[in-house]
Amino acid sequence: MNIPTVKPIDESLVSKFRTISLVLFLLGMLLLPFGSLRADVVKPALVEISVFSDGRFEIELRASIEALLTGINGRYRNTQDAPNAAEYDALRVLDPASLAAAFEPFKPRLAHEIKLRFDGNEAALSLAGVDIPARGYTKVPRISVIKLVGEIPRNARSLTWYYPLAFGDSAVRVRQVDEATQQYHWSEHQWIREDVPSEPYSLTEIFAKRPFLDVVWSYVSVGFDHIVPRGMDHILFILGIFLLSTRMKPLLWQVTMFTIAHTITLGLATAGYVDLPPRIVEPLIALSIAYVGLENVWAKSLHRSRLFLVFGFGLLHGLGFAGMLRDFGMPDDAFLTALISFNIGVEAGQLAIIGAAFLAVGRWFNGHRLYRPLVIIPGSLLIGLTGLKWTLERLQVF
Repeated sequence: MNIPTVKPIDESLVSKFRTISLVLFLLGMLLLPFGSLRADVVKPALVEISVFSDGRFEIELRASIEALLTGINGRYRNTQDAPNAAEYDALRVLDPASLAAAFEPFKPRLAHEIKLRFDGNEAALSLAGVDIPARGYTKVPRISVIKLVGEIPRNARSLTWYYPLAFGDSAVRVRQVDEATQQYHWSEHQWIREDVPSEPYSLTEIFAKRPFLDVVWSYVSVGFDHIVPRGMDHILFILGIFLLSTRMKPLLWQVTMFTIAHTITLGLATAGYVDLPPRIVEPLIALSIAYVGLENVWAKSLHRSRLFLVFGFGLLHGLGFAGMLRDFGMPDDAFLTALISFNIGVEAGQLAIIGAAFLAVGRWFNGHRLYRPLVIIPGSLLIGLTGLKWTLERLQVF
């Protein structure tokens, strides 16, 4: 009886594959952090439409005028990815009067291209005012409030909102206001990421609650998107955690501690119990990235104290998450559902980053004698130095 022989694995091919994986990972580490220096995250426009029982409407559009003027929209992960990033940077340091003057020629285009339709018929929009805040801390986007007004056609039954994708993503909700009884009802948000109008909002019925699964999916997707691809701070922090030990059990413990911590501060900040200004939170988040990266260089192995360190840094990152989630809005009657769903999305994004890094190098190089000198040291130095540079920039040292 002839027993077939199994051809041994060509060790040279395995070695080549490992080398290619290592090179790709290190290239990614080189390109990932430095593509986002001095970057602002591109935020969606926040739109609140109030319809009054006396037949008028008001629109409050919260957006970055600097981004509108330069055409920087949701196509870009951050403002520095745009070809005219320098123009954006020049606008964001202007005082309110100078930025208002620069915005003046853009007003007709804005009023012409956004659309509010009642029963499919376009309503006339009048620009009632623009509120531009003081320059403040320039390392986060400055959000201005643009107010438009108009008349609701008699017997209108529904409305739709359209915000061109060329201007960016938008999150819109509608408020029904009965001035006689001093009552109002808010709809849920619709987050529009394509060049399409919103789903219709009824003007004849009180807004119903969204189905439970719709709320869950909406906030899970927001949480995931906040990590992949937009959360460069958090991506580098998670990669810093990954590099020191690629074993899954300690990795998952660290990620779990990080998630518990940012859930605590995220919930407190979103509910209004904690409020630290970005000029404090943002440099500290960058410093946490620097610390984790540089600790990997001098630490020879993973210690239990790392869990407490990651927990403390998670409290900081939760405050960073809160600004975006507060802007997006939390449903009053489903606050806990939305908060948990957002964190599930964040956790999924973190696990996606760890999974990608593990497939790139962890699976092939864990335990290899060259893993520390070829992966941990250069990768951690890149993360640490990037964190230090971000810290200095966010402190506005240069």
